[in-house]
Amino acid sequence: MHRSRVRYLIEFIIHVLFWSGVYYALKALTTSSFSMMIRLGDKGTQRINTSLLFPYSWIVLVFLMLLFYSNTLWLFKRVIRYKSGLRQVVIISGWFIFFFALNYVVVRLCIGPAGNMRHPLPPPFAPAFGGPRPPDNWLQMQFVMALVFLAVQAVAVAGFFIREWIRNDLTRSQAEAQQLNTEIKFLRSQVNPHFLFNTLNNLFSMAQKKGNDELADGISKLSGMMRYMIYESNTGNVPLFKEIDYLKSCIALNKLRYADSEVAVSFTHPPPAAVEEVRIAPMLFIPFLENAFKHGVSIGHRSYIVLSIAVEQEKLTFTCENADHSNIKKLEDGNTGIGLANVKRRLDLLYSGKYELHTRLDGGKYSVHLQIDLA
Repeated sequence: MHRSRVRYLIEFIIHVLFWSGVYYALKALTTSSFSMMIRLGDKGTQRINTSLLFPYSWIVLVFLMLLFYSNTLWLFKRVIRYKSGLRQVVIISGWFIFFFALNYVVVRLCIGPAGNMRHPLPPPFAPAFGGPRPPDNWLQMQFVMALVFLAVQAVAVAGFFIREWIRNDLTRSQAEAQQLNTEIKFLRSQVNPHFLFNTLNNLFSMAQKKGNDELADGISKLSGMMRYMIYESNTGNVPLFKEIDYLKSCIALNKLRYADSEVAVSFTHPPPAAVEEVRIAPMLFIPFLENAFKHGVSIGHRSYIVLSIAVEQEKLTFTCENADHSNIKKLEDGNTGIGLANVKRRLDLLYSGKYELHTRLDGGKYSVHLQIDLA
């Protein structure tokens, strides 16, 4: 917290110094020097040099600040999503021209139609030696103003993309660290997977010999899930139909805990042949299903879970809806939630800017809507 405050304070000081420099640079660029002859009575005349300060620099500064912060805080973040570089350039250029033209119109209204200042505002600094103020030619100053606006625009572009580069580099470093941590945990979990599979196979054979087909089927599904988690999901992405099979096995195992009258589960999904080429990050939907069983199903209460996966026009849509028994579950185990922040974090790392996740709790039901752009 202290480090964040220091960083924000440093950024604030840098911005203050930057705009102070811009203001005084603007003053220096728009100041016009001239000479005048002063009659000294019987002593003749004397030539003196003086300068004329442009009195509307603070108006120009306001437009420069609006241009800078509207770009860095809003426009660039939206424009960067477009894939067409030409479209990005056109939008940024149009926004620049809009502010430059608006600045011209506002200051021109203060100066007057003839290009000479009428009723000028009190300048921050009085002109040397006083005396009448000669007219300034605002039109001749536009080239200087354009250079100033272009310089601020260039600083805004450079600052934004440097900041984005630093943010992306930090995100990439965090993703690599998380991947390393996941690999370490995976290696620790692989004490002897063959022993586990052999044990499950033995239990499966024993259940079959005893004629307990339901238990045998559950052991078979658990073995398949473990094989998928240990061997097949240890990659960047997997075929979607394998994720669907994993969800179906998870549903079957969870339903063993409840009577058929206590929970009804519906899962609609495309057939494997229709999504054979579709690939997705592994273990992405399982937290929502686990949450549905944890908080949406309670012994002695009628519950339901409705899941669906659809793929259309390179967009995958996952929905999950369940009855909400979270208050009952809180009394039972004292723990709520599945770490939605962790799910969002993983989506940010894997599908940054390419997903939409919405959750809603209303009318005794909890719903999740996740859409991922697969393009």
